[in-house]
Amino acid sequence: MCASYAVTEKISKGRIFPEKPHPYRSDFERDRDRIIHCSAFRRLEGKTQVFTPGLDDFYRSRLTHTIEVAQIGRTIAKSLGLNEVLTEAICLAHDLGHSPFGHSGESVLNNLMKDFWGFEHNRQSLRVVDLLEHPYPDFAGLNLMYDTRLGLARHSSPYDKPSGDGFPELNCSLEGQVANVADLVAYNSHDLEDGLRAGLIEAGQLKNISIFQDAEKRVQAERIEDKVVRRTRTAKAVIDRLVGECIEQSKKKISEAHIETLNDIYSRSESLIVLPAKSESELLELERFLLANFYHHPSLLSAAKQVEQWLGKLFGHLCEYPQTMPGYFQRFIPQQGLQRAVCDYIAGMTDRFCLKMLEEI
Repeated sequence: MCASYAVTEKISKGRIFPEKPHPYRSDFERDRDRIIHCSAFRRLEGKTQVFTPGLDDFYRSRLTHTIEVAQIGRTIAKSLGLNEVLTEAICLAHDLGHSPFGHSGESVLNNLMKDFWGFEHNRQSLRVVDLLEHPYPDFAGLNLMYDTRLGLARHSSPYDKPSGDGFPELNCSLEGQVANVADLVAYNSHDLEDGLRAGLIEAGQLKNISIFQDAEKRVQAERIEDKVVRRTRTAKAVIDRLVGECIEQSKKKISEAHIETLNDIYSRSESLIVLPAKSESELLELERFLLANFYHHPSLLSAAKQVEQWLGKLFGHLCEYPQTMPGYFQRFIPQQGLQRAVCDYIAGMTDRFCLKMLEEI
């Protein structure tokens, strides 16, 4: 049974285009299914998380990251009496707008679009579900429920700052806030594991990182001889600890805030799905370590310079020859502008398709 402040179909603002109820699926189940079946979701399989998909098959892609976020999100939502399916839908859609080549690609596209309102992948995710996907004859987009779209518009992390996009609420639902924390926990713990697997960082470098040392103690890592098992169990211990602490701390925050209804959530700018201050600090310490030693590793920085050249060349070519884009994207040019249509097309590409186009031109 859901808590009184959880999102339900009865209190949701519904869809932009009204639809008849489905005979055996709830509205939020339909949202989740529409996201899973859309082309943008499938293309996440070929988009970089940190390492290029297809070249580094052991590492996470944008799709596997998304699935892991959804699993963590559902665990938290269930424990707090929230709408599990809505949480899952937001988690599954949170990276639909991500560009090829990870955050390097996003940075390059934002620079290329600096005179045309820029590019930010959370805003693009909302654009994907509201406009760019087109599986229905009567309207553009997926026609998702208001609360799902609000969760995407308010998705935030240390790297992602929501811009609002016309939603009047100060905050998203607790389900959307769960997606924020689930994303934070997932990418830090899994990037840690992938960095160790790749050999770009070593366990010895993490001797002063509190959350890593605590995880190794939890799994008695010194007794695990297999390096693969050791790093996997350690990363999972980070997740297990943070998820448990998030659940307990969020229960406390919700109780102290005397939250009773969904509107109580929407009217508060402060998030109530949180980690304890100590754990948040320790997670930030890990994130700073990964930024300095993993994301900014010379081999990854070298790849980022290539991405700048690749996307710059492709963007310039498509702006000069827009007729080489699919007709669907050409149709956006009169209303959205040439550069935005080109940006939409590139942002939806997988890494492999982008490189294939570069070879052709």
